[in-house]
Amino acid sequence: MLINGESGTGKELVAHALHRHSPRAKAPFIALNMAAIPKDLIESELFGHEKGAFTGANTIRQGRFEQADGGTLFLDEIGDMPLDVQTRLLRVLADGQFYRVGGYAPVKVDVRIIAATHQNLEQRVQEGKFREDLFHRLNVIRVHLPPLRERREDIPRLARPSRDFLQVAARELGVEAKLLHPETEAALTRLAWPGNVRQLENTCRWLTVMAAGQEVLIQDLPGELFESNVPESTSHMQPDSWATLLAQWADRALRSGHQNLLSEAQPELERTLLTTALRHTQGHKQEAARLLGWGRNTLTRKLKELGME
Repeated sequence: MLINGESGTGKELVAHALHRHSPRAKAPFIALNMAAIPKDLIESELFGHEKGAFTGANTIRQGRFEQADGGTLFLDEIGDMPLDVQTRLLRVLADGQFYRVGGYAPVKVDVRIIAATHQNLEQRVQEGKFREDLFHRLNVIRVHLPPLRERREDIPRLARPSRDFLQVAARELGVEAKLLHPETEAALTRLAWPGNVRQLENTCRWLTVMAAGQEVLIQDLPGELFESNVPESTSHMQPDSWATLLAQWADRALRSGHQNLLSEAQPELERTLLTTALRHTQGHKQEAARLLGWGRNTLTRKLKELGME
């Protein structure tokens, strides 16, 4: 099985869930991140080593395959696995056995492999950086995890203390789980979450420690959370564009707990446009209405509504 998605989308969470709901649930779940291990140690980590296999190998050591026997081995960032180790992994998948580093006796194992990556493995195959036969072996079942910004409905479910991250953080710290105010929950849902599920999890841990009360309010949220969560729809804007300034105003308002932003912003927007149009036409109302795309009656009504008569 192969799970792909951006960094932080929760690939290990999904792999663990698949393990818990499988016939192997009572056997070990072992996770190993290929990108976090020096290349010269990956073989030893995966397959173990015999005593004396290399300097410092003073005892026999089981590798992750042996530790996961009967269960699941989760190989995260499989795209970073060196080609020579890919060859050994393919042999294990084919034969169900391997040799420890420095060993001569085969070790038989029954392990289900779940691999994950944030990279495009098809492209790495074309570049000669990933074995095509291993890719096809892993790609029998493929699961794509969309980024958190594309599944915003999951944010409250992941954060609520009755379900996941706030509860886990509270259990780790030995305290009562915090509760999210509805406005805070809505604010979290509106953010872009560039760090995906991992960032949400870390935010829940931060709130468990730092939020003043038992209920988390919008003002309890860390400021850098908003700074790092610029919505994608505004990321292309020029720093001094009116849309960017409007987005910054809306961000400050939401952080302060404001609601009904449209009813607050629309009159100001109309007043600004109307004032500018009248200045441009030197006070000629009919010409100003034409520039704004309004009829004469609309202009008269707007002047009255906005207190500009």
